[in-house]
Amino acid sequence: MKHSVEEITLKNGARGLLIDVPSASVMNTRVQFRAGLRYAKRPELYEISHVVEHLSFGANAKYKDEQAYEADFTKNGAYHNAWTSDFSVCYETECADFEWDRILDLKRIAITTPRFNEEELKSEKGNVRAELTGYLNDYSRLLWPRLQTAIGEATPNLRERISTLSNIELKDIREHYRRTHTAANMRFIIAGKLAHRKRAIIKMLESWELKEGERFEVPIDSLHSSDAILIRRKDASNITFGFSFATSRRLSDKEARAMDCLNHILTGTMNSRILGQARKRGLVYGIGSCISNTNHDSSWDFDGEVNEDDAVALFDLISKELMKVLNGDIRDSDIEAAKSYATGRYQMGAQTTGQIADFYADSYFVDGEIENYDHIPEIIRSIKKEDIVSLAREFRGSNIMGFVAVGSCEKSLINELADKLKI
Repeated sequence: MKHSVEEITLKNGARGLLIDVPSASVMNTRVQFRAGLRYAKRPELYEISHVVEHLSFGANAKYKDEQAYEADFTKNGAYHNAWTSDFSVCYETECADFEWDRILDLKRIAITTPRFNEEELKSEKGNVRAELTGYLNDYSRLLWPRLQTAIGEATPNLRERISTLSNIELKDIREHYRRTHTAANMRFIIAGKLAHRKRAIIKMLESWELKEGERFEVPIDSLHSSDAILIRRKDASNITFGFSFATSRRLSDKEARAMDCLNHILTGTMNSRILGQARKRGLVYGIGSCISNTNHDSSWDFDGEVNEDDAVALFDLISKELMKVLNGDIRDSDIEAAKSYATGRYQMGAQTTGQIADFYADSYFVDGEIENYDHIPEIIRSIKKEDIVSLAREFRGSNIMGFVAVGSCEKSLINELADKLKI
């Protein structure tokens, strides 16, 4: 969908993007604060931002509880959600074009006039506890926080996170909200049919009653390598694993897309070097890889599940194919195929206002950068083999690596698998 982007700064210091999509019949809005888990005032309150997020559509200045707010908000099919990460709390809404102003005002009411109370706090602490407890049975969610901690990120594991819930009181909720939900700490993206509406949108946003505050800095972690870790689960029928190579800087957009091409070559399809060969040999049902690109560091992540009897053969394959990449053994035809795939995904990636907002949010909420959507095909075309090989060598040569597995196997096997990645 054709669109144009304009960045605006409100009088109160909040900043955001207005994305005009002339053909849109839907308006998508995101409001983000640097208010996530890492901004808890004390470690024993670590989960507080998650609880604040759960309370975000509860009692407020106009509605007595979540049910009353929800009934009015959704009566014409509108949708809302909120999510929490290490650094962000983000509130998302999507609605039909004809009620954009009503929904934007309801968003204002929820974000700026919450009425936190003991009854809802008790309920949402219980809901968050149930959510996190459920993750204990999701081995992928179980291992990644452990890996983050192992390589130096200040992130507790799931059980430690659950234990902090009992420490959170109503006064803590109110303090966290007041400190983090401020104008200077707010970024937003509004995507939809904005012609002749921009002035009205800006006026509505400037009516939001938020304290001035400050835009919080993103913490810097001192990353390092870690020994392999086994989370033993007696009932695990196979090995669920994750491993990362990290570098202490943020990748440029071109670099991130070059690594996306490499991941496609290695694990993207049934004819990829690792996934394709592993499936052909019956070693694994699925293995994936991706890039995580944050303010101060980036990681090259792999994850999957493998039966214990096939684990050594799978990691021999992984080691062999990663070594080929580090040696520059990548066919030009593979790179061109990956670039062609990336171009196709780009053309498919802006069919809705939500997809368009997603594209810009990836960079804007992290570092304030506004990617030029129209330049992406040119960036993809410019990727060369030497770019990919150089980045792979940087990740492997940084000496920042973590490996965590969940299973019922012996620790010696996990050590053996991790040793195969020391290439």
